Amino acid sequence: MTTEAWLARFMAAERLPERYAQVVRDVAAPLAGKIAAAGRPGGIVVGICGAQASGKSTLTAVLRRLLEERGLTVALFSLDDLYLTRGQRQALAREAHPLLAVRGVPGTHDVALGARLLAELRRPGLHELPAFDKARDDRREAGTAFAGPADVVLFEGWCVGAAPQPPQALAAPVNALEAERDPDGVWRRYVNAALAGPYQALFRALDLLILLQAPSFEVVLDWRIEQERKLRERLAREGGDASRVMSDAQVGAFIAHYERLTRWILEEMPGRADLVVALDAERRPSLRA
Repeated sequence: MTTEAWLARFMAAERLPERYAQVVRDVAAPLAGKIAAAGRPGGIVVGICGAQASGKSTLTAVLRRLLEERGLTVALFSLDDLYLTRGQRQALAREAHPLLAVRGVPGTHDVALGARLLAELRRPGLHELPAFDKARDDRREAGTAFAGPADVVLFEGWCVGAAPQPPQALAAPVNALEAERDPDGVWRRYVNAALAGPYQALFRALDLLILLQAPSFEVVLDWRIEQERKLRERLAREGGDASRVMSDAQVGAFIAHYERLTRWILEEMPGRADLVVALDAERRPSLRA
């Protein structure tokens, strides 16, 4: 199948607008070229960071296809697939802080598994990529097989490559969630300590870091609400069960867990990321030189 035919099918399946073909030409293709140029014997790891609903999963899927067209073997997995099991997070919530039952923030992933994968995927042999079932809020028993070695590992996630905040920045809550449910700062210090420790060891494996830079956290919230509304509309059309789809208020309450680190990433990461894709409020991307 040609790239054009694959892209048309992919865009239809993902319900992408026609203008996304231009995104592929202007942004994804140059990114793929830069990634390919950075390749070396033994493979490379490319981190792709982007806030919720920023389009990182879509862009990463397109990058994989474009790199494969160049004859490269590509492995792709998400930080989301490294979530601790539901039981592990419930234990963590009892032992450290109740908010750690909610998946997503640093401290709720199996970092050791991630580090092992980033090393193993570039070696010959059959490897298993983990998979997380968000509907069940638990890891699937079986993952996806991948035959290594990978020339490129694409590792995407909302806080991939993030740096910890200075301790003094943790003092004041950034929203009502922190003020009401973490008044003493126990949760945010735990998250920051995890980010400063095990996660930095994981992120040191990155050879390239790409940031999808949203205009602001407020825009990210709008995107996430829009995403949930579209899911609700699709389920209504198809006669599916929309009972688990979040209301606007529920989306706001949920994304509050990620507000602190999302704001920090947008402030701190652009100056050190290897490549920055700037997004406007309509999620139209442009690759910065």
